[in-house]
Amino acid sequence: MRPALFLLLIILLSSMPVHATDNNSNSSETQLTKTAAIEALKGIQGEVLSVDPAEVPGLYLVTMKMQNKVVPIYLDGSGSYLFTGNVIRLKDRKNLTEDHYQRLNPVDISTIPLDDALIVGSPKATQRIIVFTDPHCPYCSKLHKVLHEAVKVNPDLAFYNKLLPLNPSSRQITETILCNKSMDQLEMAFAGKTLPEPNCKSDIVEKNLVLAQQLGIRGTPTIILPNGQISPGYKPLDELLELVK
Repeated sequence: MRPALFLLLIILLSSMPVHATDNNSNSSETQLTKTAAIEALKGIQGEVLSVDPAEVPGLYLVTMKMQNKVVPIYLDGSGSYLFTGNVIRLKDRKNLTEDHYQRLNPVDISTIPLDDALIVGSPKATQRIIVFTDPHCPYCSKLHKVLHEAVKVNPDLAFYNKLLPLNPSSRQITETILCNKSMDQLEMAFAGKTLPEPNCKSDIVEKNLVLAQQLGIRGTPTIILPNGQISPGYKPLDELLELVK
């Protein structure tokens, strides 16, 4: 769970009244309404925005606005039990809580500097997708090939690659590539070829690492779509095109 979400949930729990109402109803047979959720969560400094059946049978996904963030929490049908933390769907290991949080809190992509980005596609393309990538990341290398395929299928796509050396072995290589702002050198790095030492001093690597931490990005590759949604991990061509769509 990303730190911002964890802290907000801690605040939520600490602000709840000590007493709780237990209506002894069977949660699996009770439909939770927005009014009931508001009543169950009264005393919390936040606004209940919506209540929907959760992926987990018997639970409801409640979205609350707290400190300018929208936080997903779970209640049972009776409104007597609150569930926080990560809900993982085992069949594909997807973190549903994190996925909801990301969808509810899109990134403002206008705040992401792209001066250092290496572009796959035309700079004139109207659909800009940001990709955080690592020159020594095998799945980044696989995705990079898919990016080239994607712009052939849809020339109106452009992928802005921001280098994020999460692997210690990638640091010097990343600095070399950024010094020369060279897509050719990034291609060489993905191919496992040796690059020269960096010929300049720059703080771009540190800035990218700090930015990734602020965005909650913990791995590469990570894609940020034009609508601000974050999608981590490798995507085959069909899935990537569908995601952008």
